Amino acid sequence: MNTIQTLTDDQLDALLSEGEFPESVRLAAPTVVVIMTQDWCGQWADMKTYLPDFTDRAAIFTAEYNLLPDFERIMAFKEDVLKNRHVPYLRFYRDGKLVRQSNWLPRGSFADIVGRT
Repeated sequence: MNTIQTLTDDQLDALLSEGEFPESVRLAAPTVVVIMTQDWCGQWADMKTYLPDFTDRAAIFTAEYNLLPDFERIMAFKEDVLKNRHVPYLRFYRDGKLVRQSNWLPRGSFADIVGRT
């Protein structure tokens, strides 16, 4: 069983400089979910309750970027480059390739996507 991992500074730096998460994230498992969010978000609080149930089906990485020193730069990148102004923001990878992006998902929808991505 995998654990939910927090994105490292190096992984976030790679995202900001290369425009995509590094292979250490995208290829961590056949199915990978990356969640970029802020700690105050109620929908994020909901997702945190069910994510541990899916660590056997996907590698899950998170970043509560409002708590990071580089908050403004990360937020600007997410909003302006990745074109997403909502939290939580989810990126789904299959075999290292981005296959889907979304925002908050209820448990059932998340399960459907992780099961088929």
